[in-house]
Amino acid sequence: MAEITFDDFLAVDIRVGRVTRAEPYPEARKPAIKLWVDFGADLGEKKSSAQITAHYTPEGLVGRQVLAVVNFPPRQIGKFVSEVLVLGLSDTEGEVVLIGPDMDVPEGGRLH
Repeated sequence: MAEITFDDFLAVDIRVGRVTRAEPYPEARKPAIKLWVDFGADLGEKKSSAQITAHYTPEGLVGRQVLAVVNFPPRQIGKFVSEVLVLGLSDTEGEVVLIGPDMDVPEGGRLH
């Protein structure tokens, strides 16, 4: 594993946001869910496509706080533009489990 500097870590802007809307994305190559995430007044609402259908439904995601990298360039996922990378960890089957705070925090807060 390559070591990074603290400045490298600071270059990755990870923020907390609240899912305001979620829809199935059956057109994606792998089953996915389209997310709209509110990162507060400074960043506003951003979109993401996430392969999280094993553990989540669109209805169950609305209102949930998630962590995301917000300073990647937008990425075209089929006909959908993903603006942020929502973060998660793999379970024992390789399916994604989302990462979020264990209590509500203000939207847009930066991970530190």
